[in-house]
Amino acid sequence: MLFRAPPRNGVSVMTDPDTPARITAVLGPTNTGKTHLAMERMLGHASGMIGFPLRLLARENYDKAVRRVGASRVALITGEEKILPPRPLYTLCTVESMPLDRRVEFLAIDEIQLCGDPDRGHVFTDRLLHARGRVETMFLGAETMAPLIRRLVPGCLFDTRPRYSRLTCSGHLRLQRLPRRSAVVAFSADDVYALGEMVRRQRGGAAVVMGALSPRTRNAQVEMYQSGEVDYLVATDAIGMGLNMDIDHVAFAALEKFDGTWMRRLAPQEVAQIAGRAGRHHNDGTFGTTADAPPLSEDVIARVEAHEFPALKQIFWRNSALDFRSVRALLASLSAPPPAEGLMRVREAEDQQALEALAREADIQAAASGVDRVALLWDVCRVPDFRKLRAQTHVRLLGQIYRHLVGLAGKLPDDFVAGHVRRVDRMDGDIHALVDRIAAIRVWTYVSHQNGWTTDPGHWQGVTRSVEDRLSDALHDRLTQRFVDRRTAILLRRLGERAMLEAEVAADDGRVLVEGQDVGRLVGLTFHPETTGEREGDRALLNAAHQALRREISERVGRLAAEGDEAFSLDPSGRVLWRGDPVARLEKGPHPLRPGVTRPSNPFLDESQLDTVTLRLKVWLDGQLQLRLKPLMDLETAPLQGPARGTCLSGGGKSGHLAPHRRRRAD
Repeated sequence: MLFRAPPRNGVSVMTDPDTPARITAVLGPTNTGKTHLAMERMLGHASGMIGFPLRLLARENYDKAVRRVGASRVALITGEEKILPPRPLYTLCTVESMPLDRRVEFLAIDEIQLCGDPDRGHVFTDRLLHARGRVETMFLGAETMAPLIRRLVPGCLFDTRPRYSRLTCSGHLRLQRLPRRSAVVAFSADDVYALGEMVRRQRGGAAVVMGALSPRTRNAQVEMYQSGEVDYLVATDAIGMGLNMDIDHVAFAALEKFDGTWMRRLAPQEVAQIAGRAGRHHNDGTFGTTADAPPLSEDVIARVEAHEFPALKQIFWRNSALDFRSVRALLASLSAPPPAEGLMRVREAEDQQALEALAREADIQAAASGVDRVALLWDVCRVPDFRKLRAQTHVRLLGQIYRHLVGLAGKLPDDFVAGHVRRVDRMDGDIHALVDRIAAIRVWTYVSHQNGWTTDPGHWQGVTRSVEDRLSDALHDRLTQRFVDRRTAILLRRLGERAMLEAEVAADDGRVLVEGQDVGRLVGLTFHPETTGEREGDRALLNAAHQALRREISERVGRLAAEGDEAFSLDPSGRVLWRGDPVARLEKGPHPLRPGVTRPSNPFLDESQLDTVTLRLKVWLDGQLQLRLKPLMDLETAPLQGPARGTCLSGGGKSGHLAPHRRRRAD
């Protein structure tokens, strides 16, 4: 296990008494290879552990480690997912879920600058002060942490790393002029959706990344972007941490965000963290603003390009040596003052607020007697409010959970868990509804992973994971349907590559496909395109379809010319049909009994083909007239004289109809 050493400057640290552990802070901007270095260092030791700020990052690096050393040697631990082989050597986890009682040679904390985050900073600070590997400890993050690490972690070595590529500002660009492989950043779901709609109309579509998405949905959206299915990404600042994608340009659609208390302007280092997603590895990147965001100030641009920001002067702290003798003692220990300069006591976190609220309920206060019961209450209070509902709603649920756990069975009843899971196991609804349900099922995924809370943990972990996966897949489908026009995206991308577009006509139903996308239908000899509204794309669509249509229509002309009369018909409106599809229309001829056939107006038919079609239809029409109007036709050559011939000619000219006075005369 890890051991707590005597206090230094009022701060206790963790170390191994047998080996002088090496502690290194690897600091620098984004795209400096810090995480890669930590993974290599960990796998070079006999055992190791890395704490990541996001469940998504823990999973991503778990998969990398598995590919390197095999699944039997790697564990994954997050609040909502645990993969624990019998004797793992390496553990990838979220910072909150790090099993600090596990003895490892190497230990690392990623994004250590999050010690300054008002909501989660106290957890990172605790790891900075107390989490150590037996042989090597590594802190990864921004250079803004250097002075505080130097003060709080004596003997720490520093490895400052330069960015692999250049990051430069390209100013303000209109949304429709953003280059391919751009990420557009906003700070609310509504803004992300509005921007996604605009990108869809103008550029064919965008992938969407937000913190509220599950890892499965987020990965599916990222893969859609990475594979080139879409060339644009619309995201919140969730992309600013650890999502390594092939982004060339980051465009801020806003420079203010709501931080949970008020709207405030982005700090230069926040701009840098997000803008740093552009230009991965040795590819240079650019950043700027778009939409309604004003241009960045010269000062911010200079700081971001030079990676120079003021150092953090204080980080958030909360006492981790908690007293579980009573609820009152626990609350008092949570409110202990910071032990050193540079540490600032965190504002009351959600778990502490939940504890205070539940402690006011008489039955819970009575049940929480003894160290074990108080520790259990604290564990319940730490169940995250993924749903971000009103505090009272979440606290009410926590109270129900605690009452069941301290009841006679000491477990959550299956019907209680099943009822909550059943309410969110629905795939209907819009994007907002699915996001809310994913947040709700995440609560129960977390609960199912708490030791001893459910009667059958494996069953409920599987159930909640299955529900989350189905909801995630449904959400990915909804996002794709709303924000991606695959046809336009493919056409514009292929145009950008200056490549020839491949087109074909489906033999069964006449669908015209360009690059596999349905762009219209060939009905008879006429092409009916489905335009996108994107002029450049529609023009390219017609050009690409032209060659395939010429070839297919030429073959159809040959088949039409060889067809028997039974293949043609006439509809009530006077259209000539070929196997049910209109190809021409009757027109006025020199005599009522001799109508003509319109010459088809078709850009895909040359003069010779037009003549062939017209002649074949005229031959069919003449045959039909002779067949169906033979008595009237015969009147024209009948051997009649005088009034009889005049009457017959008059009737023939009126399609066999005679006026009443002529009928009397004929009689």
